[in-house]
Amino acid sequence: MEGIILNIRLVAFDCDGVLVDSVSSWRSLHDHFGTDNQVNYLAYLNGEITDQQFMQSDIELWKSVQAEIHRDDIFRAYQGIKLMKGARELISTLKAQGIFIAIVSAGVDVFVGAIATMLKADDWIANGLSFSDEGWLLDDGIVRVVGSKKGGVITRLMAMHEIEGCDVISVGNSLPDLSMKVEGSQFIAFNPNQDRCIEGFSSAGVPIIYDKDLRLLWPHIFKGETFPTSE
Repeated sequence: MEGIILNIRLVAFDCDGVLVDSVSSWRSLHDHFGTDNQVNYLAYLNGEITDQQFMQSDIELWKSVQAEIHRDDIFRAYQGIKLMKGARELISTLKAQGIFIAIVSAGVDVFVGAIATMLKADDWIANGLSFSDEGWLLDDGIVRVVGSKKGGVITRLMAMHEIEGCDVISVGNSLPDLSMKVEGSQFIAFNPNQDRCIEGFSSAGVPIIYDKDLRLLWPHIFKGETFPTSE
């Protein structure tokens, strides 16, 4: 498939399953506490509950197992999660060409922020957990990114940096991420996480990359070019 556009000025990435080789920063917390929120996850995907309600249901489940959860417990849950193959190389090479790198995630801010720092992203936004002054997890999450309305974040970034839609590419792995595809911009599906996502991406006519190597984005961004090497 031919590349998408030449004058790229902004590339916006989802985080979970894209920049990191992990299904979800929320799922990682469920794995840590031994809980399962699949029922509410499906209800969320079907639009039956809001982002706020979905986050509250997660927190309620964790606290049903461990009544008092400290911020340190949250950090421990993310130990061992690795960056996606090629993430460092792709991001650093794009930044070297003056391309603005943003992370737009409905994941957990303490995790996404760490990834943004690690990859030296230019800007990032994610949903959050709230804590008391002593660091104890509170009952309500903080909604900054509505999963199905990420385009609003992209539009604000474009306005802030005077970037046209034709100079923007977004990358995501789930169907809500398609909302990042604002008018004039392009979207690349990377590592789709469910069969329904593959079907949805195919119906939307967007490029799909199945292999877990972010450097494979390069020929889609730059007209069939291969990823540059240091050799």
